[in-house]
Amino acid sequence: MRSLLLLFLCSFAYAGDLTHDFKNPSFSGQGYSSHVLALEQLQYTRKEELKDAEAKAKKDAEREEENETVNRFLANLESRIYANLSKQLVDNMFSADGATSGTAEIEGAEIYWEKDVDMGTITIRVTEDDGTITTVTVPVGDFGF
Repeated sequence: MRSLLLLFLCSFAYAGDLTHDFKNPSFSGQGYSSHVLALEQLQYTRKEELKDAEAKAKKDAEREEENETVNRFLANLESRIYANLSKQLVDNMFSADGATSGTAEIEGAEIYWEKDVDMGTITIRVTEDDGTITTVTVPVGDFGF
């Protein structure tokens, strides 16, 4: 009786086909193009990050060099010299000693000024190295401040 009971309690087993699929698109071929594009994007992003980091380090080094005491001193000295030169140029333009024109050259740029006594103006023409010309006309008299 036991064996008959065991026979009824046993169920039948069924088996399906065993299949194996690779999950990586490099092996399976499914979704391969998007996989390759994603890898390419990661490589490109990493290269750009490295370039940006290198450029930032270079800028930081340049900024640190500019902030050294000697470089700040030289920049201040240069600024004062240019201020003094511009003051002398303006004094010559507005002086009553009879000078009606003058020329100065600073770092390759030519500064030419001409006083027109009849019109009561001074015309300043700055010609830069690349040929760019800037012209400014100012009155000789009081500005009324």
